[in-house]
Amino acid sequence: MNSKTKLISSILLFLIVAALGYYMIQLSAKEQLWGHLPMFIFLAAWGLNLTLFSKAFFHDQEKKKYFLYSCGSAALFYFGFPTMPFFFLLFVAFVPLLLMEHELSQKEAKPFWKIWRCAYNAFVLWNILSTFWVGNTAFAAGIFAILVNSLLMTIPFMLFHLSKKVLSDKLAAVAFIAYWISFEKLHQGWELSWTWLTLGNAFSQHTWLIQWYEFTGVFGGSLWILVLNFMLFYAYRKRSNIKDLWPSVLVVAIPILSSLIINVNTDNEGPEKKVCIVQPNYEPHYQKFTVPPSRQLRKFLKLANEGIDEGTDYCLFPETSFRATINDHNNESSIKSINKLVEQFPNLKVVTGLAAYKIFEEGEEKSEDTIRKSKRSGRSVFYETYNAAVQIDKDQELDLYKKSILVPGAEIFPYKEIFFFFKPLVDQLGGTLAGNGTQKERSVFWDEDEAFAVAPVICYESIYGDYCTEYIRKGANAIFIMTNDGWWDDTAGHKQHLLFARLRAIETRRSIARSANTGISCFIDQKGSIYQATAYEVDAAVKGSIQMNDRITFYVIWGDLIARISLLLAILLILNTIVKSLQKKTKNQDGIT
Repeated sequence: MNSKTKLISSILLFLIVAALGYYMIQLSAKEQLWGHLPMFIFLAAWGLNLTLFSKAFFHDQEKKKYFLYSCGSAALFYFGFPTMPFFFLLFVAFVPLLLMEHELSQKEAKPFWKIWRCAYNAFVLWNILSTFWVGNTAFAAGIFAILVNSLLMTIPFMLFHLSKKVLSDKLAAVAFIAYWISFEKLHQGWELSWTWLTLGNAFSQHTWLIQWYEFTGVFGGSLWILVLNFMLFYAYRKRSNIKDLWPSVLVVAIPILSSLIINVNTDNEGPEKKVCIVQPNYEPHYQKFTVPPSRQLRKFLKLANEGIDEGTDYCLFPETSFRATINDHNNESSIKSINKLVEQFPNLKVVTGLAAYKIFEEGEEKSEDTIRKSKRSGRSVFYETYNAAVQIDKDQELDLYKKSILVPGAEIFPYKEIFFFFKPLVDQLGGTLAGNGTQKERSVFWDEDEAFAVAPVICYESIYGDYCTEYIRKGANAIFIMTNDGWWDDTAGHKQHLLFARLRAIETRRSIARSANTGISCFIDQKGSIYQATAYEVDAAVKGSIQMNDRITFYVIWGDLIARISLLLAILLILNTIVKSLQKKTKNQDGIT
């Protein structure tokens, strides 16, 4: 790219970013949503960054080729991931990146940073195209999520590059597979967790392919994708004949055939329970927290009464439907109204999301991590907030569950012990470093006879397979998901979230009832099939049945076994790489001496 072309491109991209930014500000001022606009502004801003600062991509024809490899991988990742229908593209999505790494490693003595730049570009583009909608919730958080998640994705790729120098081709492939799955697993367990793009999630649109998730969980899908990528990469490198591709054909065919057999031999099991799902449809940016609670409550009750009859066992409301203190919950207007509802229908149990808080009495033990302080009547009052779920039955008992996987930024300030120096700034802005309170173990909501139980899964928790198995081990016969996906507008975000819930149904063989504030609300059977789904952005009350299964799957017992084995392999291979690298360095030094 010559200087004139670079200047013109930079000016055009800058104008696009400025125009889109101005337009989005105007939409916000009019209380209108952004839709897909964050994707375009992120892509234009990234293009501007590349044009201004990435000479490595455009300096000569050869470097342009590697840039195209990088963009090719990004396109394959995007078109292979939900909600795009071409899942099979993920079987080759890593191939352009692997070719880039191989060619640069062959041609240059120290290609580390060139390889890293190409990998980072691919992952940034994939993150933008598939998860741009995070910017609809909070624009700065969207930028952070895209850039940081992409950076983390480069770690297993670059570890593979370093290990490959001292390992055989086959062992290097094992290393990359172990590194990538280990990354996906470790990404689930820290305060910056963002596991949306876990490779195994890609099959959530096509559950007929992956009925064996009841044995492997989502990491079985990741393993399938990674193995095929390496097989096809090596086949391409060696210019294999068609007859040499039979192993790859078998690796594709055997899991699909296994899934079809499992599907035929698996039935929805357990007694039926009738459920009414309520979708109140309050847009969260400009309605949910401005419409008076009393008016919202009337709408909830109206919709519930439309869907409930004498035979209804459960009524399910979405995440944070009401706000209430748990100190004296029976005096809260929302709880009183729900109590009246269950009095009319003695068999009914209402399960709802709740923005709850607890006020601590003087001298009462409290968590210093999540404590908040306010002034009331001239004295300091300490309290803790929860994104919670409650079940209310005819005995007016209030079973409480506290959401325990929190959204970074929105519900938890990640690693505040490390970033303590932000506290004065946050305090000045009227915020707090305190996140929501959580609970150490999962809990379930039992019926009055303790014959059946449901798992109260709140929003973000539903994308964590191993986490959801904890509810099943506690006795849950079905899963109730409460969520509010309207933050992302009508983009791929809420559709992906719904699709990922199908994987939890297969892994645990549990029926799911899902209530989403703005949609999509639905039922999901034990094979992952969706039925009675609502439209997005409509008021709805959906009546249906679920089955209360008590069968325990292999995955529920063993959890993320593939990921744990990968972690062990990754540690051994990293140690092996370090030892062999030191031996090689010592040998070279001895040779020079």
